[in-house]
Amino acid sequence: MDALFRGCGTALITPFKNGEVDYPALDALVESQIAAGVDALIAAGTTGEPATMTWQEHLDVIRRVVDVVAHRVPVIAGTGSNCTREAVDAARQSKEFGADAQLVVTPYYNKTSQEGLVAHFYAIADAATLPVIVYNVPSRTGINIGPEALREICLHPNIVAVKEASSDVGQALEKLRVVGENAVFYCGNDDLVVPTMACGFQGVISVLSNVMPAETTRMAHCMLRGENREGAALQMRMLPLINALFCETSPIPVKAAMAALGLCEDELRLPLVPMQPKNRERLYAAMRALDLPVRV
Repeated sequence: MDALFRGCGTALITPFKNGEVDYPALDALVESQIAAGVDALIAAGTTGEPATMTWQEHLDVIRRVVDVVAHRVPVIAGTGSNCTREAVDAARQSKEFGADAQLVVTPYYNKTSQEGLVAHFYAIADAATLPVIVYNVPSRTGINIGPEALREICLHPNIVAVKEASSDVGQALEKLRVVGENAVFYCGNDDLVVPTMACGFQGVISVLSNVMPAETTRMAHCMLRGENREGAALQMRMLPLINALFCETSPIPVKAAMAALGLCEDELRLPLVPMQPKNRERLYAAMRALDLPVRV
């Protein structure tokens, strides 16, 4: 199967300022990511805080990213919902905006069965022609797509890829095995890029690459070229920062990191609150160790 992208796709933050989406900061972020060489951009995924946006803001952010990117790299729209109809509506509108694909998270809170997951993804894939990346992140949704359910889901011709964001590497590899050539796999954990790509994943959908886009992209491309030793060295070098970026609920730390680089305000929406001082110092120390220009 042809991949939507290979390498690094950045799960973009959504900058806020005075309670509103900061579109100039979002535009600048998109441009800096493209200049750094990332392979794709994800708009309004989990890192983009869609859970605290209005539906109109959610769609407006997707449209803005599509417009600014202007076909220079693929744009993947975060369209997932625990309401199948809502996800279908987001997919249709994202296609009209010109998005290249959609990232669809497993339905959260209502916690359907494995059969319900298959039906959910099939309904979305049937209703919209925008290619689907299945997003499995059980730590957030409370539900995990098992290997056999994923195999069945990926038989649908419009479901083209999987973002696997489970820390269970063994299960992730079993999914890769049973799905076979029916979908491309992307790592959803920045600390597992090298081991998963060494086993056949084709890239990462990354939080880290907001902060270090060129380096994260280089790590992924090393693995694609079979330069595993260099890729592993990059993974290990950035690991303290990766760990700091997830020492509190994401995107709290990455927002703090981006603000420290002068790229946005350190502004979140409730129920998310700013980073704890001790963890903030840990984050800044990890950034300084990588020679990032921390401005605090």
